[in-house]
Amino acid sequence: MAYFKIIDKGNGINRLFIGGVHGREGLSTIKSLQEIRDEDVDEGKLVIHNCDVSLYRSTIDPLYYESKVGKEVLYLINYYKPQIYVEAHCYKKESYNRLTSPMRWIKEKVPPLIELGKGVLLGSASPNIRTTHFTRNDVCITLEMPCNPSQDSLDVYLNVLRIFAGSNSRDEVEKRMEKSYPSQVETARKYAMEFFGDYPPF
Repeated sequence: MAYFKIIDKGNGINRLFIGGVHGREGLSTIKSLQEIRDEDVDEGKLVIHNCDVSLYRSTIDPLYYESKVGKEVLYLINYYKPQIYVEAHCYKKESYNRLTSPMRWIKEKVPPLIELGKGVLLGSASPNIRTTHFTRNDVCITLEMPCNPSQDSLDVYLNVLRIFAGSNSRDEVEKRMEKSYPSQVETARKYAMEFFGDYPPF
């Protein structure tokens, strides 16, 4: 389900939230993206886009970015040049173990996702864009929740989205996230250093 909104509070950083980037995920992610309000942003710009239903192809696959929706994602990144980028996803319950397994390093060449609570998972955006379209200090994350989420999952998901919407730098994101999810933030730093070789990642 397509959805587009810009919250513009003048000077400041650009933020970009994109949901439903493959398959039918947008039918779930729109439920939280539509809840982001103007007052969640203090300064700068937040662009919110939820994609239409599309064929499923993993964003880890480089060919994803040659698809229609993949090109749409790249266009939005290149046009708005966000310093904070959140890719909103949902997952089928049977995929939970695969997404969070330490074996993800070996099987998919990316770090496992980290649970924040109520099935909401956090991780780095695809290295196909993290290492080519963003600077070292930009924030680029993937945020996942169960498809057809419970209200508890939606509440956690929306809380995280609002943290990113209201933060004005990488440091501010980390400080605000640490207050609610201290051990998970520390694990995320560890994974980033192991995967990218430094922190913040290039």
